[in-house]
Amino acid sequence: MQRYKIIHRTYYNFSSTVTLGPHFLRLRPREDYELRIESFSLNITPNATLLWHRDAEGNSVATASFAQKTQQLIFESEVIIQQYNEAPLNFMVADYAVHYPFNYTQDDQVLLSPYMQLPDQDTQQQIKRWTQQLWQADENIQTYTALQRIASHIYNNFTYKLREEPGVQSAKETLSRSTGSCRDFAQLFMDAAKCMGLAARFVTGYLHAPGLDAAGATHAWAEVYLPGAGWKGFDPTIGQMAGTDHIPIAVARLSKSVPPIAGSFIGEPESTLDVGVWVSKLA
Repeated sequence: MQRYKIIHRTYYNFSSTVTLGPHFLRLRPREDYELRIESFSLNITPNATLLWHRDAEGNSVATASFAQKTQQLIFESEVIIQQYNEAPLNFMVADYAVHYPFNYTQDDQVLLSPYMQLPDQDTQQQIKRWTQQLWQADENIQTYTALQRIASHIYNNFTYKLREEPGVQSAKETLSRSTGSCRDFAQLFMDAAKCMGLAARFVTGYLHAPGLDAAGATHAWAEVYLPGAGWKGFDPTIGQMAGTDHIPIAVARLSKSVPPIAGSFIGEPESTLDVGVWVSKLA
């Protein structure tokens, strides 16, 4: 078991006093048999009323409502977690899904269909041409191996770029530019998995990686559903499976639907945003 401390600070400064609308916060890690929350605190300025709920995909979401106007908005979260995912390769895939290609069972297809929606036809064709170089058409390849080759290929052949602007590049943009952020690489990996007939979803969270340029930011990767093993994470930014150093916050069918903080305000449009993230190992 490994313990981590995550500090996430977000500061909005407005050019004049504004009225704040509701803000939706995804800052609490996803607890399961691999991850446990030891402590969690959330401080907000100005004071806010919080209502917590779990959304349709099981993410913890806090809705912050504000009664007073302000010229500055601050969110500060601090969490200590216990991470037990120390052997990410320790899983068993169902016999019928060990080798690619395979088909999900009918029951699984009903549940997984939202995560299998294909990109547009042009993107599909570009991705298929791209992945054809990663394995031979007649190769008896294992499903895990095929997915890992995609993640490794992105890591080894694409240039990582920390992008401050919002939004996610399309898979076509990332393929044409051979560069992108972690969320762009996750989107490309997801679309590639879907073109293989697999269910894939977007994951946002944190990564303990002191040597990575994005160590002071949130991180993103992808998960693919493997029968018998469940949802397994693949991180094309580092070319590896998600493991102990990955701390998931939220999962989603669409990459754009799980920002850490989303909200609105009424007032002058000029504002500045500063975000800081610190992930450290604890004894």
